[in-house]
Amino acid sequence: MSSTTPLVFLILIVNHHHNWVAADSSSPIKTVVVLVMENRSFDHMLGWMKKLNPKINGVDGSESNPISTSDLNSRKIFFRDGSHYVDPDPGHSFQAIREQIFGSNDSTRKPAMNGFVQQALSMDSNMPDQVMNGFQPDMVAVYKTLVSEFAVFDRWFASVPASTQPNRLYVHSATSHGATSNIASLLAKGYPQRTIFENLDDAGIDFGIYYQNIPATLFYLNLRKLKYVGKFHPYDITFKNDARSGKLPGYVVVEQRYMDSKLQPANDDHPSHDVYQGQMFVKEVYETLRASPQWNQTLFVITYDEHGGFFDHVPTPVSGVPSPDGIVGPEPFDFKFDRLGVRVPTIMISPWIEKGTEKLPSPTKIKKREANEDANISEFQQELVQLAAVLKGDHLLTSYPEKIGKGMNVRQGKAYMEDAVKRFFEAGVAAKKIGVDEEQIVQMRPSLTTRSSTNLHP
Repeated sequence: MSSTTPLVFLILIVNHHHNWVAADSSSPIKTVVVLVMENRSFDHMLGWMKKLNPKINGVDGSESNPISTSDLNSRKIFFRDGSHYVDPDPGHSFQAIREQIFGSNDSTRKPAMNGFVQQALSMDSNMPDQVMNGFQPDMVAVYKTLVSEFAVFDRWFASVPASTQPNRLYVHSATSHGATSNIASLLAKGYPQRTIFENLDDAGIDFGIYYQNIPATLFYLNLRKLKYVGKFHPYDITFKNDARSGKLPGYVVVEQRYMDSKLQPANDDHPSHDVYQGQMFVKEVYETLRASPQWNQTLFVITYDEHGGFFDHVPTPVSGVPSPDGIVGPEPFDFKFDRLGVRVPTIMISPWIEKGTEKLPSPTKIKKREANEDANISEFQQELVQLAAVLKGDHLLTSYPEKIGKGMNVRQGKAYMEDAVKRFFEAGVAAKKIGVDEEQIVQMRPSLTTRSSTNLHP
């Protein structure tokens, strides 16, 4: 099934979820599960699914981009179906995306979607081949089955033509609060806007965040309040048990492993991570939900934060897009949040969607070597480490943020963030036990020994 209507489902949930559930007790959906994967476009992941269903607005191989958008005689590179392991990461900054969409720095043009090759070539001579390739359906076998059996949306665009964190902020709050890039210091400080989580809490609807390395949802400042400490659950320990016992809350956020290690490979789909691991993760979550007594009341939403620099042929909407809050982005772009980002894959799964399947196929393993734990952490992972530094109290040190996270390898980053999360939640639980006001935000002090003290303030 495909949709040709622009979908703002998550934003509607953010603003109206408590009314929707509470007012319409006859609705069969009582549990919404949201999984936001990383940095892939619709055509890159699902474009070739058009072979399975011609109604899907995918690709047929006739799509192309010129090497130079200013040269009418420029050679073209056509979109192919040979995608596999991707490294390095394609460009997906605000500036890079503008060039990909408009073919230049002029955003007043029509969105020709013709600048992907030109922009990629400016980064690496081999990168155009990566951004102009999509996966054959059998290479992403889990999605192949889900697309065939449930609902795929082919008019779902990233909320902002920008990088990861502005789009992730939109998912649960319908705004990035003016962010058009990943500014580590602001992310670590925490974004102050109201989120769906406060709406749910006010409506008396339970929610839960099942995290792995670190919950990136803690970039929302309000989620650091003491009252929400019990809403965070280690995925490996609790998700399957809660699903099996029918105890999943009304709104569930499932977070991935963002760090790639030998024993616990990253499964977020962010290049250079193996899409195979992401497929296995989706399969695990789906089959866990399918076996739950709550299945007949569940909607499972799989989407992506942004396109990650990969080609997509559908023009992004550049008119009729309302600003969520009137905030204008920072100089030099002064973005008014009046156009969307590039199209991303989105699939919805529920027994209330026609057809359905119980077991998903095993995907194809793409990456042939083990995770390189000695590799330097990426920019995205540095942001997570700097969030961990705030949770741990190390942001009060004079070396923050210039040095914390810089030069760390994957092994060190993973250990640092997991220790920070452990300490943060332990402090929160301890504070609740002694009766600290639950509206307070948990803030750790830096530890000069193996012990740490806590300070709680509004």
